Amino acid sequence: MSTVLISIFCPDRTGLVAAITGRLFEVGANLGDTSFAMLGTGAEFTSVCDLPSDISAADLESDLASLPELAGARVDVRAFEMESAAGPMGKISHRIVLSGGDRPGLIARLSEAFGTFQANIVRLDAQRVPEQGLYVTRLSVAIPERTEACLNTVANTAGELHLSCHIEEA
Repeated sequence: MSTVLISIFCPDRTGLVAAITGRLFEVGANLGDTSFAMLGTGAEFTSVCDLPSDISAADLESDLASLPELAGARVDVRAFEMESAAGPMGKISHRIVLSGGDRPGLIARLSEAFGTFQANIVRLDAQRVPEQGLYVTRLSVAIPERTEACLNTVANTAGELHLSCHIEEA
């Protein structure tokens, strides 16, 4: 068994995730941490997978690239040389949603706030919602200590940027 990182970027289309994950299931891959996102009119799929020993990363890359749903895709499958299980800083303690007008530097300022408290951003998703005039940022974070001070700093930063801030414990 080998562990690989699969990265795919292509135009978004219906059935994309089903085609990719269906093929991975067919070849016996076991998905670990996996994410999918639309990025503009494109789509990005990323996954850490365990492969059966009879399938190489190169063979899987070629196999995935041949799927009709991945026409024009950039497909990369390579050895994953890190631990596939997240450590303690991967345990999400809080989920935060910020929304309001687009503010230059928003993610940089929030990242700095989390860094000050040694908090780790486990997942981040930010998107424009033009029909509502909003920019929405969702974060899943691991805050190991001084939780209240960290969350207050994040809420204050959001307030300074005229954004709404919703925080919930995981």
